[in-house]
Amino acid sequence: MSGRPVGPADLPVTLSNPRAERVKRVAALAGRSARSRAGAWLVEGPQSVREAVRFAPERVRDVYLSAEALERHPEIAAAALDASLYLHVGTDQVLDAMSGDAQGVVAVLDSTGHSLDDVVAARPRLVAVLSNVRDPGNAGTVIRAADAAGADAVVLAGESVDPSNPKVIRSTAGSLFHLPVARAPLADAVEALLEAGLTVLAADGSGDVELGDASGGLDLAAPTAWVFGNEAWGLRDEELALADTVVRIPIYGRAESLNLGTAATVCLYASATAQRA
Repeated sequence: MSGRPVGPADLPVTLSNPRAERVKRVAALAGRSARSRAGAWLVEGPQSVREAVRFAPERVRDVYLSAEALERHPEIAAAALDASLYLHVGTDQVLDAMSGDAQGVVAVLDSTGHSLDDVVAARPRLVAVLSNVRDPGNAGTVIRAADAAGADAVVLAGESVDPSNPKVIRSTAGSLFHLPVARAPLADAVEALLEAGLTVLAADGSGDVELGDASGGLDLAAPTAWVFGNEAWGLRDEELALADTVVRIPIYGRAESLNLGTAATVCLYASATAQRA
């Protein structure tokens, strides 16, 4: 847009046609093939867009708000303007056409992200590795838990869901923009993390070592990568074999097991607590 406004109150409505080509192109980013062709991600909702603008402004191509959302979230517009980002105000109909799940706030980001080499080069002390985690909600939950636990990175391995999936982005509640999230084959990720000096622990109910057992020999204060498996079948034998140790979470009640997000949170916080002791 030409001539950047001084502040959010100066922003005019510039998009009023929900059938405009720009609107169609943004809406199409909900599909993986369109994201691949455009080299772009669709970020929906105030929380995710706010965090993208704050923590990854170099990736933001455009920010879109409805007039109503601009009144509710002037801080998003102010941060976008401060970062010299392209900011567009549209009618409610335009923003609804872009995304029905966005509460009137949408951003388009470059798809450039982080690589496994980036993760290792940063000398991480705590990493979550997801192997074949296909459900976007589960993947997003673990990314959010890793962020909350102060992990340095997340690696999506095997046939794990694409982090650009809008459902993944929404379920991270902005955490996707707080820490590196890379994709790599599981064997490559484990090899690189081992070479970087991390202990690799696989979380699985078949483990011989119990989390919290002082006699188990786990040094959770050391740099650690936790590997978590598919929510339905866990980790396969060949995946378990890659780890230094297979660790099970004790079940004290009658529940058969913990879901993936809860299990990952327990394991990551056990390491985070030990590393900060």
